[in-house]
Amino acid sequence: MTDSVLEARGLSKRYSGSYALEKLDLTLPQGKIIGLLGPNGSGKTTFIKLAAGLLTPTDGEIRICGEKIGPKSKALVSYLPDRTYFSKQMQVGMLMKFFGEFYADFDTQRAEEMLAALGIDKNARFRTLSKGTQEKVQLVLVMSRRARLYLLDEPIGGVDPAARDYILNTIIQNYDPSATVLISTHLISDVERVLDEYLFLYQGKIIQKGSADQVRQETGKSLDELFREVFKCLPNC
Repeated sequence: MTDSVLEARGLSKRYSGSYALEKLDLTLPQGKIIGLLGPNGSGKTTFIKLAAGLLTPTDGEIRICGEKIGPKSKALVSYLPDRTYFSKQMQVGMLMKFFGEFYADFDTQRAEEMLAALGIDKNARFRTLSKGTQEKVQLVLVMSRRARLYLLDEPIGGVDPAARDYILNTIIQNYDPSATVLISTHLISDVERVLDEYLFLYQGKIIQKGSADQVRQETGKSLDELFREVFKCLPNC
């Protein structure tokens, strides 16, 4: 089994002649929580959708645990989009049942424990929940899969600051050491404490990457401070 969870080679995605991603070469190791960080329009969501198999590359390829994008790779990926997508008429318990029937690696007990810790009623209809609670339910279901790659697009963007620590702790505590979590966010100061590595994405290209701890040890700066320094002089930032 390969030690890398994701490999991208020459990966490009073009929309109407403009590149959202351009000739991206990237390897994500297993057992890491990695921040995919960049301003709006940098290509973060495009990359995540390509890895999830929701978009087709214009050029190049992307593999998950050595598998080309297809049914086998999709079975290894647990994807949290940047917006809710569930039927608002369904009860939370019905959503759990749906996930359990659709995904062979779904852990119902884990989902029930997280919902209970959040005080979310399984009998509540999704539409009756606040926007922040809806996002918590979606994250619980995504993190209750025993996946190899978790793709989280803005997982804390719509929740109040008090709930962010719980969500980040949920991410830390509920993935296997052989798996990798890729978090796309603009709330760097909130997530950097959980990150092992970071990727700075700008106009479809990785302009800097490395260890989050190494940044702090060698520069004395937080990852948020480094991000602001790197991007402040770039156009459209």
